[in-house]
Amino acid sequence: MAQQGGYRKPTNPAPVSGPGSLSQRTDGGPTQPATYIPGLPYGQGQETYSNQVAAPMAGNPIPQIEMPTPLMAPTARPNEPITTGVDIGDGPGSEVKPALPNPSYTIQEVIRNLIPYDPSGDAELIYRSLLDEGY
Repeated sequence: MAQQGGYRKPTNPAPVSGPGSLSQRTDGGPTQPATYIPGLPYGQGQETYSNQVAAPMAGNPIPQIEMPTPLMAPTARPNEPITTGVDIGDGPGSEVKPALPNPSYTIQEVIRNLIPYDPSGDAELIYRSLLDEGY
C-alpha cells in the first residue's frame, strides 16, 4: 500500500522542475552541516543545534579556490631580511618600492573572471552579449 500524506524528503532533488509529467521535486540538495555551538546559556546550545537540523541552510554557492602558493610554504626569498621595506631593522626601508604589475584588463576580461563567483548568472549573460557585439 502506498504512503499517503505528510512530508517526504526527496532523495535526488532536481535543480529545476520540468513541466507536467516530467516535474520533479526541487527542495533539498546540498546543505551546510549542523554544528553544536558550545558556551551558550543552558539549553540554548541544544535548541540551536535542533533548529539547524530541522531547517538546514543551503550549501555554499561560491566555489572554493586554491591559493596559488600554500600558506605554510617555505619562503621564496631566504636571504632577504623580514624587515625589508619597513623603516626599522635590517634591510632597505620604505624608500624601496616593490615593482607592482600594472595590468590593463579589458571590461570583457573582468566580467569573464567574475562568472565563477556570480550565482545569479548575470555576469555570464553580460559576457556573452559583449562577445556577440564584437568587443
